[in-house]
Amino acid sequence: MPRLLILEFVVLAALWGSSFLFMRIGAAELGTWPTAGLRVALAAVFLLPTFAVAGVWADFKQHAKPILFVGLLNSAIPFGMFAFAVMHISTGLTAILNATVPLWGAVIAWLWLRDKPGGSRWLGLAIGFAGVCLLVLGKSGSDASGQLLNTINPMSLLAMGAALVATLCYGIAASFTRRYLDGVKPLAITTGSQIGAALGLAVPMLWFWPSEPVSGAAWGAIAAVALLGTALAYMIFFHVIDQVGPSKALTVTFLIPVFALIYGATFLGEVITPWMVGCGAVILVGTALSTGLVSWPRRRAPA
Repeated sequence: MPRLLILEFVVLAALWGSSFLFMRIGAAELGTWPTAGLRVALAAVFLLPTFAVAGVWADFKQHAKPILFVGLLNSAIPFGMFAFAVMHISTGLTAILNATVPLWGAVIAWLWLRDKPGGSRWLGLAIGFAGVCLLVLGKSGSDASGQLLNTINPMSLLAMGAALVATLCYGIAASFTRRYLDGVKPLAITTGSQIGAALGLAVPMLWFWPSEPVSGAAWGAIAAVALLGTALAYMIFFHVIDQVGPSKALTVTFLIPVFALIYGATFLGEVITPWMVGCGAVILVGTALSTGLVSWPRRRAPA
């Protein structure tokens, strides 16, 4: 892989890892739906000039309905779920749960597109979901900073459930895009989906708009997650896909929790526990197997 592409890959993981930090800072004052709504609205405005690229506007007009709809699945609902999650569990834990996206993608592709997993991919799905269950069980008694509590925390369970709903939506969106938007220019999907997400979140954003003044730090965090963690990140992501294909581009999911854990510990004082690291490793192993990035070695037949 060329050095420039490797650099883009690492930058992409760093940008998406930072989005959990910025969402926490913004959602603490703005709340769930204003955070998600502003994120996609600002990203859509930033991306509008891409319609001037040859063929992008024509592709969007031709496929407007599915592109706008995929914005709900791939941005509006997940961003809302994650904005809620980071207020009740640590950003690092949220990022680890985000690493289950390829697991859901494999399941949805099998059920919807009949892309049946092979032997090692079945094993990967089992390992990955076992890791998720262990992670949820082990962190159900923790607060937003990662500190363990003496009793089960219902809000932590709800937040982890919301994060998994977000990853499920990503998995559905991937198969939907493959089924209905194959061959459509990536910039048309990127920009159009953010417009669709902004339209879908307009009413919830205004309905739940905070009554108290919002600090400059919160506004800055929203601007950062919209421009860096959404608009710029998606442009880099689709460029990586164009260069190496979706399977290799998908491995960026492995790096995102690393950056998110570092950001959370450095800037928010979040606790990184051995249980989180261990379960995260189990999830990543399962993800690698379930997506076919690695395969279980087969025994050679005797000569």
